[in-house]
Amino acid sequence: MEWIMGGRRHGLIRARKAAYYTQESLAYELDLNPGTVGDWERGRSEPLPYKRPKLAKLLGVSREELEALLREGQDVASAAPSLAPLPPPAAPVPNSSAAPADAAVARLTALSADDHARLTMTLSDPHRYGDGQVIALLGRQLDQSMHDDGLLGPARTLPTVRAVLEVVAALAREARPSVRRPLLSLGAQGAEFAGWLHRDCRDMPGAAHWYSQATEWAQEAADLPLQGYLLLKKSQMAYDQRDAVRLHALATAAHTGPWQLPAKVQAEVTQQVARGLAMLGEPLADVERHLDQARSWLDRAMDTSDSGSLSSHYSATSLTLQTASCYIEAGKPRQAANLYDQAIRTPALSHRDQGYFLARHTVALALAGEPDDAATQGLKAVAIATTTQSQRTTRELERALGTLTPWASRPGPRALGEAVRAAASN
Repeated sequence: MEWIMGGRRHGLIRARKAAYYTQESLAYELDLNPGTVGDWERGRSEPLPYKRPKLAKLLGVSREELEALLREGQDVASAAPSLAPLPPPAAPVPNSSAAPADAAVARLTALSADDHARLTMTLSDPHRYGDGQVIALLGRQLDQSMHDDGLLGPARTLPTVRAVLEVVAALAREARPSVRRPLLSLGAQGAEFAGWLHRDCRDMPGAAHWYSQATEWAQEAADLPLQGYLLLKKSQMAYDQRDAVRLHALATAAHTGPWQLPAKVQAEVTQQVARGLAMLGEPLADVERHLDQARSWLDRAMDTSDSGSLSSHYSATSLTLQTASCYIEAGKPRQAANLYDQAIRTPALSHRDQGYFLARHTVALALAGEPDDAATQGLKAVAIATTTQSQRTTRELERALGTLTPWASRPGPRALGEAVRAAASN
């Protein structure tokens, strides 16, 4: 018989899901075995005291609230069935049993009361009322959410994006074919954005889920360029996971697939192939040849307006920053640091991206043996990572601290280490 020290901690489960963590991704953030979080939620064990401050921060609760959630499961095994049921999954897909999406409409913050009324009416009969105007309303909300992400970070943006996707899934079940295809194409772009937000939260299982959903919707919509674009995004997630072989394979598939990609997407794909070659240890000349090809694609996009809606954000600054990443992977951190210094000075970056690339600059400077300059950039990145809650930025800062270990006693690196630890404990 399975040993249980208490009842199932439903409140702890709800807090985890509200913070958009799976058991696996929360365990990853806490450097634990994935099964450990499951044991906490089943009442089999409790977090060690030194883990609790970070756990409370990740769940977005106070330490007192966390203690209450942990006490919930003590000595109540027999009472567990009477607890309130868990809410339905927040990530419905077409043809699944999901709660009505009416409540999701209220979370679409970029829309007016009249827009909300229009969407609610459409949800009552998608076949009759679904049309291009409804798709435009959802597209407007996605555009606003992408803007919000750059200012506020992923945790504050995800609820609205998931509300859009819930509405898309509900409408798609009954929409007319002529409406369903463009609706699913929009949904695929939104699901790709949700995948990106989960990546920024360092929730790789969540990112993989949404990329898979985006691919399914893009295939149903017969949107070939979007399918190629999604391979690029999956390749970028492979970079987050330091999987060079998968990164290169996915980027190459995006480059050679049966679709005609907009020129900006081709530029980004070609750059990603270059990054894969650098990670695989291929000659620098091959890496730079692909980077030159990426610049040619980007020049073509600027000259001919062959850009499309995909990768519309991609610019010369974007390519410079990603070229710097290639030089880090090729073992040329000084060249990378110079490129970061050049690109970060431009006003094109969002607040969140400014923090992330400051952290990348910190890594490059640390690898180049410039500990004091690295610490200066790193402290700027900590301040932004704290306000945007970008876990990708925090991860890069942790990576930089590892490289700065030989200089840990110097004032700058020591201050950076203290700032990163303080940010993690708040």
